Amino acid sequence: MGGAGDVAVMRIISLNAWGGAVWTSLGPWIATKAFDVLCLQEVTRRIAPSPKWLVYGDAYRRLDQRADLFGDVSAALPDWQASFAPAARGPLFDAAGQAVPSEHGIAIWVAPHLAVTGRSQGFVHGAFRAEGWGPEPVPRAVQSCRIEGGGRPVSVTHLHGLRDPSGKGDTPERLAQAQALLDHLQHFTGPDQTTVVAGDLNLLPDSQTFPLLAQRGLVELVTHYGHDDTRTALYGKAKRHANYCLTDDMERVRAFDVPATPVLSDHRPLVLDLFD
Repeated sequence: MGGAGDVAVMRIISLNAWGGAVWTSLGPWIATKAFDVLCLQEVTRRIAPSPKWLVYGDAYRRLDQRADLFGDVSAALPDWQASFAPAARGPLFDAAGQAVPSEHGIAIWVAPHLAVTGRSQGFVHGAFRAEGWGPEPVPRAVQSCRIEGGGRPVSVTHLHGLRDPSGKGDTPERLAQAQALLDHLQHFTGPDQTTVVAGDLNLLPDSQTFPLLAQRGLVELVTHYGHDDTRTALYGKAKRHANYCLTDDMERVRAFDVPATPVLSDHRPLVLDLFD
């Protein structure tokens, strides 16, 4: 993308897409292509014929879902380099209550003008579940791309952190997740590139995850820039932090924002502009 004064900028956006529940806003926003790298969490992928909308339900919630959010976004971004990282397969339900098998995970799209010179994906918790969602915490995938566009390479990693119905405080599982993320970064990233890590981490700002990542040189940008809310008006709870973005190259950060509008989900997008 071009910035003010024709400064070359790479815009990276991370968003928990909420299964596409607000597709009437999310779809047109994606079609603007106002980014170079798009990382989405809570992405569905169709693996069987189904209507366009399905429903997810458990003991805690009932959520409308796009049956194939990965396909929807890919159709809005033709020729983009797309990759889906599944975490689990389980049932969603149509309007008649019939179960439809679906995959759930995270995905990344990279603009055609950029070169994807490396990919990696794995898990920061558990392993792929093929026979249903199962109990919390469900498996959590991590996904990385090494991207080159003329300047220093950028390694973009995103994930959806463990959900715990009791809250977002630290647990042994969440600390193990942090170590798994560090191990993933150790194997994929290097000193010759800028590292960006983002996602819905399901953590509070005082989590021990952030000092651990700081040892890797990663600065957390949401709190660094004083943002105290990463949720939208569609989220009714008082604790407003969940999403975070980190980088080890602050000199390259041109801008960072967590805009409240447009409302694309119950989460706000994280918008990071890097000098190319």
